Amino acid sequence: MNRRLRLLAQLGFVLVAGFALLSLLLVATGHEVAPALRALLRGAFGSYYAITSATIVRMVPLAFAGLAVSLAFRAGILNIGAEGQLLVGAVAATALAAPLALAPALIAIPVMLVGGALAGALWAGIAATLRLRFGVLEVISTIMLNFVALYLTGWLVRGPLQEPTRVNPQSASLPDALHLPVLLEGTRLHAGVLLMLLVAVAVWWWLANTASGFRVRAVGANAAAAQSAGGIGVSRTVFGAFLLSGLLAGLGGAVEYAGITYALYENFSPGYGYTAIAVALLARLHPLGVLGTALLFGALEAGANAMQRDAGVPSVVVSVVEATLILLVVAADRWTDSVATRSRAEAGT
Repeated sequence: MNRRLRLLAQLGFVLVAGFALLSLLLVATGHEVAPALRALLRGAFGSYYAITSATIVRMVPLAFAGLAVSLAFRAGILNIGAEGQLLVGAVAATALAAPLALAPALIAIPVMLVGGALAGALWAGIAATLRLRFGVLEVISTIMLNFVALYLTGWLVRGPLQEPTRVNPQSASLPDALHLPVLLEGTRLHAGVLLMLLVAVAVWWWLANTASGFRVRAVGANAAAAQSAGGIGVSRTVFGAFLLSGLLAGLGGAVEYAGITYALYENFSPGYGYTAIAVALLARLHPLGVLGTALLFGALEAGANAMQRDAGVPSVVVSVVEATLILLVVAADRWTDSVATRSRAEAGT
């Protein structure tokens, strides 16, 4: 219960501090506060279409990548590579689309999604192997692999996966029959939203109620104690958690391809994997909390586009607010933990 209360308190703090900070930035940059904030709220929640086709649509890849990051961090793995894993998931789904073009949708769509998920897991497996076999810090390897995935995507959409006319640096469009089903007519809300909810609940249940989930949490809390006192195979647990983290991010890339973009191109991801780190931290690494924070950041991104379009405010202003809020949340969390530790120490003396 305390964990949930702290999460709700942090979300409330973020909302209040976010609007206050954004207002200060708007004043500092010479923009009118009221019209800009109205545009932001209108772009995120101002209409049925804005909610279903902008905010929630942006929430989906953030949630998948946020789940990937939160799972890795819970295992003590600093996986900064969700961006690259999401990209290779989209690449794999794109590569599978052509040979599956004539297959029934009930077969082709799951194959694309599974292929994307497995590609993300394999990409994460590179960093896992480098850490466990050669001692390479995953912070370094995953960041480097992000760039490799980015340039690999750029080469593919100008080479093997480029559309038939060879005019545009992107893949061929996904056939309509292989699109993820639209849940509400007239919107962009697709079945990936339901998959996102199912995966979030599954990850939460697995971590909370299974022996393997307990091993992940134990290794993340204290790997040495987990191995010596609990007899847990730390290397095996870390490797499995790394693969599962990449699988979730890769699945997010495949869902984004099959549900929204319908093509692979450069800048396929506007930084979903990096924003996911903020999503996971703000949710205190709780899988269900990730849904709430992903919705928040999806709303901010949708609102930022509307604010730039309707009020002339650069969308990067919202990015500054997002980054600053995360720093404040992390600092407040550290301060709260230090106060609690000091109180326990004083109570014991």
